[in-house]
Amino acid sequence: MADLKFSDFTTGEKARIAVLVARMGKRGLAGDSVDLSDLQRRVERIEKTAERRKNKK
Repeated sequence: MADLKFSDFTTGEKARIAVLVARMGKRGLAGDSVDLSDLQRRVERIEKTAERRKNKK
């Protein structure tokens, strides 16, 4: 993945990532055996979208 900066994300993407990270943190409080992969995949999808937009320029 290319080097993405915070400024490469739209405001909506930043907000969605913040919500997903907060949800990961909340789930993480439940213990080490909790699966976070679904939320991590969603963040990765947002990152890929931002990367595609950045490389299009």
